[in-house]
Amino acid sequence: MSKVESHSLGAKLKGSGPRWALPRLRPALWQGLASFVVAAILWEFLARVVVDNPLFFTSLTDIAIRGVELWKSGELQTHIWVSFIEFAGGYFLAAIFGILGGICMAASKTARGFFDPWVSMLYATPILALGPLFILWMGIGVASKIAVIFLVSVFPILINTLVGLTTTDRILLDVARSLGATPQQIYMKVRMPAALPYIIAGLRLSVARALVGVVVAELFGARAGLGFLILMSAQSFDTAAMFVGVIALAVAGVGSVAALKWVEEKMAPWRFENVDD
Repeated sequence: MSKVESHSLGAKLKGSGPRWALPRLRPALWQGLASFVVAAILWEFLARVVVDNPLFFTSLTDIAIRGVELWKSGELQTHIWVSFIEFAGGYFLAAIFGILGGICMAASKTARGFFDPWVSMLYATPILALGPLFILWMGIGVASKIAVIFLVSVFPILINTLVGLTTTDRILLDVARSLGATPQQIYMKVRMPAALPYIIAGLRLSVARALVGVVVAELFGARAGLGFLILMSAQSFDTAAMFVGVIALAVAGVGSVAALKWVEEKMAPWRFENVDD
């Protein structure tokens, strides 16, 4: 057998592998999984050795058992569904009004000067103080909860959209104008793609604020929801059930941010071309 044939055969044997081999995962994903494993081991150790008092701090196994109990009774599904409806409604409205409001304020200095004081004032207002007012106006149903979530999550989207549209690289704008692009083409082909990372960043920031808004909104007059579960569990000293609600909200936050990152990779793939796997 010649050297060329031997090398070719070796390459084929090296490249062939079992069909059941796991796909190669990104190092960041492995590192994230490893960090969760370490955190879980540390949590279990603290709960069973250091604290050893389920009233103040309970183990992950006890939380998992309590979560299964709540799931079998149907209570956990009800709380998750109610919180999902509130979160989806408030966050969806915040995304629409935040992006459109940012576009309007970026396009008109008059609109920016008119609305900027209101944005600054409402953004700094503690929404906890407005919760009872929304209930007075809209009742104790879903509408008041959606209003709270909308108000706490709309401003990061609006502000990031405004910043992204008003800080486009001047060189890109000059090149587009020199090539004869119309104002509409400049806006859609230059400004919006350049502002897309800012918009996605605003959406990702608003996820955390919207989840906090879910808990805050359900502190007032709620009859179901993860925030209601956390509140009732804390008042009845059911620490495991309380952590079930907290972990459910944390998982929702991680999943929402991961989904937004996937959207960004699809809509702005050029930002990830030079990122190592």
